[in-house]
Amino acid sequence: MLTIPQLTEKMIAFSAGNTADIHHFLCVWAYAKTIGEAEGLDEKTQFLLEATAILHDISCPLCREKYGNTDGKHQEAESPRLVRDFLADSGFDAELIDRISYLIAHHHTVTGIDGMDYQILIEADFLVNAAEKGLGKEAVAHFLENVAKTDCGRRLLQSVFLDK
Repeated sequence: MLTIPQLTEKMIAFSAGNTADIHHFLCVWAYAKTIGEAEGLDEKTQFLLEATAILHDISCPLCREKYGNTDGKHQEAESPRLVRDFLADSGFDAELIDRISYLIAHHHTVTGIDGMDYQILIEADFLVNAAEKGLGKEAVAHFLENVAKTDCGRRLLQSVFLDK
C-alpha cells in the first residue's frame, strides 16, 4: 500500500510541474494533517484524510483543458474516474478508494457533511483558498460562523485571518 510520502511524490509527478497546484495541495495537506491530529482522529481516518487532501484537486488539469477553468462543480464532476484510475495500483482497498473518491467529489459542497474527514477537508481547503484568493475578513467570518466546526480549524481561521 502506498504511504503518504509515496502518494505525495506520485501526485507531484501527476501535476507535471504545475507549481501552483503542487503548492496548493501540499498546503491543504499540511492543514488537514494538523487539524486531524489536533482533533484526535484515529489512525485509519487520519490516513484517509491526508490521502484525500493530497489528491483533492486531481481534476484541475483536466478541468482547465476541458472547461477553461477549475470551477468547483466541474472538479467534483470530473474527479471520481480520475481518483479511481490514479489509485488503481495503490494497494488501497475498495472501501478506502470509495471514501476518498466521495470526499473529492464533494470537496466544494459544504452541505451534508457526513464525517470528520469531510469536515476537516473542507476547512483545510478553505484555509488555503482564502489565503490564495485574498478573501476578506467578512468571507472568513462567514465561513467561521456557518461552516467551520472543529476546534483547531476555528482557531486557525481566527489566528491566520481575523486576529490582525
